[in-house]
Amino acid sequence: MTKKALKPLLVSFLLLAGINAFACTNFLITKGASVDGSTFISYCADSHIRYGELYFTPAADWPEGSMRVCYDRGTNAPRGSVPQPPHTYQVVGYINENQVAIGETTFGGREELVNPDGIVDYGSLMFIALERSRTAREAIKIMADLVEEYGYGSDGESFSISDPNEVWYMEMMPMGEQKGAVWVAIRIPDGYVSGHANAARITTFTLRNGKTSITDKDWKKLYNEQVEVIYKHDIIDFARSKGYFSGKDKDFDFSAAYAPVDFSAARICDLRVWTMFNKVCDGMDEYWDYVTGKDLSHRMPLYVKPNRKISLSDMMAFQRDHFQGTELDKTLDPGAGPFGSPFRFNPLYWKYEDKPYFNERSIEVVQTGFSFIAQCRNWLPNPIGGIIWFGVDDTNSTVYTPFYCSISEVPIEYRVGNGDILTYSDNAAFWVFNRLAHFKYLYYNRVIGDIQAKQKSLEDSYQEQVNYADNEALNLLTESPEKAIAYLTDFSNKAGRNTVEQWRNLSNYLLVKYLDSNVKQVDENSKFLRNPHGYPLKPQQPGYPDSWKKEVIEGTGDRFRRPE
Repeated sequence: MTKKALKPLLVSFLLLAGINAFACTNFLITKGASVDGSTFISYCADSHIRYGELYFTPAADWPEGSMRVCYDRGTNAPRGSVPQPPHTYQVVGYINENQVAIGETTFGGREELVNPDGIVDYGSLMFIALERSRTAREAIKIMADLVEEYGYGSDGESFSISDPNEVWYMEMMPMGEQKGAVWVAIRIPDGYVSGHANAARITTFTLRNGKTSITDKDWKKLYNEQVEVIYKHDIIDFARSKGYFSGKDKDFDFSAAYAPVDFSAARICDLRVWTMFNKVCDGMDEYWDYVTGKDLSHRMPLYVKPNRKISLSDMMAFQRDHFQGTELDKTLDPGAGPFGSPFRFNPLYWKYEDKPYFNERSIEVVQTGFSFIAQCRNWLPNPIGGIIWFGVDDTNSTVYTPFYCSISEVPIEYRVGNGDILTYSDNAAFWVFNRLAHFKYLYYNRVIGDIQAKQKSLEDSYQEQVNYADNEALNLLTESPEKAIAYLTDFSNKAGRNTVEQWRNLSNYLLVKYLDSNVKQVDENSKFLRNPHGYPLKPQQPGYPDSWKKEVIEGTGDRFRRPE
C-alpha cells in the first residue's frame, strides 16, 4: 500500500485514538508474586466500538509464499501483508497454545513520530507474535523484527508479555519517516508486580552491559537467563537527533523523551495502576500527589514487591476498581447520582461556563468491550496450563469464564461473527451482558448486591471446576492428547454456555424484582413472596437518599415543600 493511500487511514487512526484515549488497563503478576506460582496478565479492552468476542485462530502449516494481511486495529482497513512462516500456533483470544499471552495499552506519545507507511500496527503485532512464539522472550524478538522490516503503524504502545515462567513489559514508539521503532523491554523481577494504563511507564533503565542488559544487536544472548533488559540499539541516538534528549546516556529517560508525563498521564492513567499497587504494597501514599496530578516529578516505580501473594480472585477484583477506599471513590461524589453509581458516561473531559473539567477515570468503565486474565502455569503441560479467563462488557458485572488455550473451538455465545457492535444477537454473550448492565446503570446500589452474589458464585465455582478439569485432562493426556483436548474443549464450551444462560436468567430476575423502581419482597432463597391468595406482597419503595434530597432542596428552595 502506498503512502498516499495510507494517509486517509492515518487520519482515521488519529481520530480513533482521540475517541479511545486512555482506553485500556493491564496488570502483570510474576510467578513468585502469585499464590500458586501462576503468572498472570490482565487486559481491559475499553473502546466505544470494540465488540466482546473471543478470537480463535487454529494452528496451521503454510506453503512457501503464503502472506498474512495486516488489518488496522482501529479501522479494520488493510495496511499491507507480511510473509507467513512454515507453521503458526493456535491462539485463543490473547493466549497461544504455548502459554504465551500478550496485552496492551496505548500511551500515544509524540504525534509527529507516527509513520503512515507502517504495515504492522499494534494489533497485528500482538496477534502475529502469538501465532509465532514459544516464549515471552521469543515474542519480543518477533515483534521487534517485524517493525524493523515492515514498519510500525501505530503510535506509542505498551505491551504485557507473559509465559509460564516470566513476565515482560515492553514500550514501543514509531520513528516518523523511518521504517522501524524504538523500544525497551524489561523483565519484571520474579516476586514483583507491575501495571500500565495508557501512560509510558519506563523511565531510566540499565544500559547495555552484555549480561543483564542487551540491545537488538545481541539477540544471540536473548536466552541468557541473566538478561532482564532488551532495547533498540539507537534509542538514545534517535532521541538526540530529534531534540528530545541532550544529557548523558546513563540519564536517558524513555518516557521523558518520547511521552512526557502530564496531568492526564498521572491522574487519568497512572492513578489506575496506583490503585492496584496500593492494595498490595505498603507505602504507596508516597505517590498520591503524583497520581492526583499535583506533583509530576515524583513518579511511581515500574514494579513493586507486594506484601502478600496475589490470587486469581485478586486479579478479578483489581479489574473492578472505582477507587474504593480512597477519597476519590466514585460512588460517593455527586456524579454518582441518587443510586450511588461508580460509572460516568462520556466524554471524559467536559466544560462548564468555558472552564475545563474531567471525570475520574477508573479501571471499570461502561465502554469495556471485553477483558481477560491470562493464567500461565509451568507445572502443567501447555494444553492444560494456559487459561484465558474471559469476560465481556464492563468489568463490574462481567463473569470471568475459563477457556483453555488448547480448545478446538469457541462456544457460539462468544464466537466471532455472532453479532457485532451494530448487530444485536439474542445468544451472544456481549449482548446478554450489556442488557443486564444497562438495567444496573439505572438502579446501581439496589441491584449490585444481587449481581455480585451471582458473579462470585459463578467465578468461585469455575475455579473449583478448573482444579478438577486439570486432573481429568492430565489423566487423559497420557492416554491420548486428542482426548484431553476434546475434554477441555467440552469443559470450556459448557462453562461459556452456562455463564450466558445464568446471566440471562439473572437479567430476567432483576427486571421482575426491581420493576418501576419498586423492590419485590423475597425470601432467604431469593424467591418472590406472595400472600395466601397468590397476590404479590406489597413491594418496598426505598425512595431517594438524603444526599439527593439535600441537593434537590438546595437547587429548588421551597418549590416542592408541602404544607404540614
